[in-house]
Amino acid sequence: MSNRIDYAKISPEVYKAFGGVYMAVQKSGLPKQLVDLVYLRVSQINGCAYCIDMHSRDLLKSGLAVDKLVLVPVWHDAGDVFSRREQVALAWAETVTRVAETGVPDADYEAAAAEFSDKELADLSYAIGLMNAFNRFGITFRSTPAATATAAKA
Repeated sequence: MSNRIDYAKISPEVYKAFGGVYMAVQKSGLPKQLVDLVYLRVSQINGCAYCIDMHSRDLLKSGLAVDKLVLVPVWHDAGDVFSRREQVALAWAETVTRVAETGVPDADYEAAAAEFSDKELADLSYAIGLMNAFNRFGITFRSTPAATATAAKA
């Protein structure tokens, strides 16, 4: 992979605004590990190598077990590895990320609204939207994953 442009340097004001949303999500009260799981799942759906690499590393640094990390793409079949709250957040992330396919059915909304308060659901949705936007930048401009630098040295 090679970077096309460094969008953050070329348009720092807008990048900084995205950073403001990221910081607001961090301060929202949602558990960081839950948000990072959602960021990872959204990035997996979208196929953003840079973001998958970054959020996997963040989750490992936060103490998430490797056994759980590798099951994120198949969380539906992972039994009790993921808490009910995590399962609902991941399901919400999937339906919102695939909005063109799903239309976000009422049943999906009702399941999420039953688990999260209105504010939590709004904040979780902001996180999902933000990550979808960052994925599009990462893929469009070919942001290089950290693992690529490590592999080049080997």
